Amino acid sequence: MATAILFKNADLYAPEHKGIKQILTVNDKIIAVEDEISADLPGLEVIDLNGAIVTPGLIDQHIHVNGGGGEGGPLTRAPELNFSELVEGGITSFVGVSGTDSETRPIEALMAKVRALTKEGATGWMWTSNYRYPPTTVTGDVRKDLLTIPECLGVKIAMGDHRCSFPTTQEVLRVLSDCRVGGMICGHDSYLHVHLGDLPIAFPAFMECVKMGMPIKHIRPTHVGRHPEVFAQAIAFTKAGGYIDITTSGGNYMGSAADAFVMALNEGAPIDRITFSSDGHGSMPRFDKNGEMIGLTVCKVSDDLKMLQELAGKIGLEKALLPLTRTIATALCLDNKGVIEAGKDADLLVMDKDLKPIHLFMKGRQVMKDSEVIVKGAFEE
Repeated sequence: MATAILFKNADLYAPEHKGIKQILTVNDKIIAVEDEISADLPGLEVIDLNGAIVTPGLIDQHIHVNGGGGEGGPLTRAPELNFSELVEGGITSFVGVSGTDSETRPIEALMAKVRALTKEGATGWMWTSNYRYPPTTVTGDVRKDLLTIPECLGVKIAMGDHRCSFPTTQEVLRVLSDCRVGGMICGHDSYLHVHLGDLPIAFPAFMECVKMGMPIKHIRPTHVGRHPEVFAQAIAFTKAGGYIDITTSGGNYMGSAADAFVMALNEGAPIDRITFSSDGHGSMPRFDKNGEMIGLTVCKVSDDLKMLQELAGKIGLEKALLPLTRTIATALCLDNKGVIEAGKDADLLVMDKDLKPIHLFMKGRQVMKDSEVIVKGAFEE
């Protein structure tokens, strides 16, 4: 039997503010969004939201779902993500990623964890590889990973970081070509997701690749706010048509991710070229001037919601939602995500006026009710 839900009195941000609306979902899809909906469906559940805010579920394109870290040895390996953390953070869709440790965190394990979290109720994808060049893949080839792994959106490397392989511009161009041609063969765009460190060497290489004919849409730098010169280059990159990603879990030199977002807008960056991601369950190591690690913290996926709340206070909820909903869905060609309209996936986040989660629906299935997680992962208590 189909599961049908009629939401009444929803203060809808789709992410544009639509005012009070009714939303009808059947199974995993949104069927209608109207001022009033008359529905006569067997077993129809009616939920009166009493004016609560409804937004698309949040999308995070950079979560270390099977744990990151390891820069200080085995004891510093970050733990795996639990499904309930996604629920608590209002995150309905994610992209799993690997980091520094390419030896004890194989890409096959990343793929398995992405599939497990998707089985539990979220919608998941992955970036193949990690910090290293040449890329570390499942099949031994980036294009074959794109072809044979449905969840694979592209490949990750690191640049401008003392932990990276320091690929040359020609090597970056080569892996970009694999992303572009591999995506063509698969029938969808694919992307080079690039971890950036503090050295301002990546963006000049990116722009050289663009001059050689590589479309800028395939280049996706993240952690852009950690160094003033890198951030200035990132803003110029958006003006050339590229996307940049700001990390919500800290490390931004100017303050928070919300501060970085506002600074980018003030410097002329287009609002539809900036995304957020948490770096959740990745490590945030601290190194002294000799390169020795002196401390480490683990990033939290809950910081996405925290930054949404902070940014909404600065620029309003409608605009603050963009980097975690419509913009990232558009950037990654996730056609059924990031908006609330008929035909899209029924990923709905219900919040109070303080932007604290009340209910969460993943593909029409309720996983949070009255601010309590009601669906947990397979091995969570």
